[in-house]
Amino acid sequence: MQAARQAPFDALASALATIDIERRGLDELALALSNGLGAPFRDAVARIRAASGRVIVTGMGKSGHVARKIAATLSSTGTSAYFVHPSEASHGDLGQIQADDIVLALSWSGDTAELSAILTYAKRFDIPVVAITSNGQSELGRAADVGLILPRVEEACPNGLAPTTSTTMQLVIGDALAIALIEARGFSAQDFKVFHPGGRLGAQLRFVRDVMHTGDRLPRVASGAPMAQALVEMSAKGFGCVLVVNPDETLAGIVTDGDLRRHMTNDLPARSVDEVMTRDPKVIAPDTLAGEALQIVERTKVGALIVADEDGRPVGIVHILDLVRTGTV
Repeated sequence: MQAARQAPFDALASALATIDIERRGLDELALALSNGLGAPFRDAVARIRAASGRVIVTGMGKSGHVARKIAATLSSTGTSAYFVHPSEASHGDLGQIQADDIVLALSWSGDTAELSAILTYAKRFDIPVVAITSNGQSELGRAADVGLILPRVEEACPNGLAPTTSTTMQLVIGDALAIALIEARGFSAQDFKVFHPGGRLGAQLRFVRDVMHTGDRLPRVASGAPMAQALVEMSAKGFGCVLVVNPDETLAGIVTDGDLRRHMTNDLPARSVDEVMTRDPKVIAPDTLAGEALQIVERTKVGALIVADEDGRPVGIVHILDLVRTGTV
């Protein structure tokens, strides 16, 4: 008899199946949070928020890798956190855990032998323990003051061995804790900037006032000026636009390259800027974040934004190239 021919391996089908299995795991997690897991989750947030020390995050193996990420997310969002490796803990690193800390321990099985030293130490010095595990009757589950018992789900691994769906769920519950703490503390984008001064994220968290052009760099003419004057100002300043200001220095409008194309006639230089300008143009405040300014530029398809004070007087202009140079884009 001829052996049956196997269908060729389809990598895309495998990937989609993996995503589907892990998505179902997250659906189970959401369902659990809407029911019995909701109360301990609220308790965990309250305890972490009330702790005067740090969140000591720990875990072994793949759970340890997730624990490191959770610690990093917490630290970057206003909750002081530190990862302690379970194996190193019993060789001196227990000294890093202080009486006013709170322990967040991850273990899918809950019976990770390396966690024993940390759990014993926490119990001895009355340090609260929040557990993320799938087994409430495990050593970790029984030792925890708050147990976030995750639903048991199918791993995406075809052998059911490699942590896949389980680590995704651990990561998501960690993110959920971090975001809940952000919202509970009122942690703002300005607060976020303190912990992220570098890179693209740091650039996006800079204020518009830090990158805008001011003073003589502003392309501006008075209301009633002839377009010939506006054209000279546009060419000299190089922003592709010119601001039109009223006698009281408030913004009357803006003349852009698009306005020029729409009003291109032989008598354009002699016409008044008031006839050509766009009235009530979009303005932003000096304390707008650069990342927000970039979103406005992308949404409105303009090259530059006018920066105005609370009285409507233009105080600066920011061009998309300024955002590019600062690393916002």
